[in-house]
Amino acid sequence: MKRNLKMSLVAIAIVLGAGVGVTLAARAAGGENDAVATLAQARINLVQAVDIALAQTAGRATRAELGDENGHAIYEIEVVAANNQVFDMKVDAVAGKVLSSQIDKADRDHEEKDGDND
Repeated sequence: MKRNLKMSLVAIAIVLGAGVGVTLAARAAGGENDAVATLAQARINLVQAVDIALAQTAGRATRAELGDENGHAIYEIEVVAANNQVFDMKVDAVAGKVLSSQIDKADRDHEEKDGDND
């Protein structure tokens, strides 16, 4: 009797383990939207990320979005400074720290290309 119980428990464990494995594989294969997984990592919200970026580079934010970079949630924020320089900034969505700030020299070319598509 004890042997049958042990065999039944082992069989149940195998079935449950296989079910969990299939669920994890489905998520890894795209069963869950990437945006949901990235948002789950974020500890600061979009408004806070923009405030953090503006504290380092005074100006006005023109674009901000949450993204994933190498499995880590980051906010990408575009800031136009008072002197009309455009900065592309990255803010860590978990720690709330500026990861990078670079002058966006290609922005003018990007706008010209966008204008051709209208």
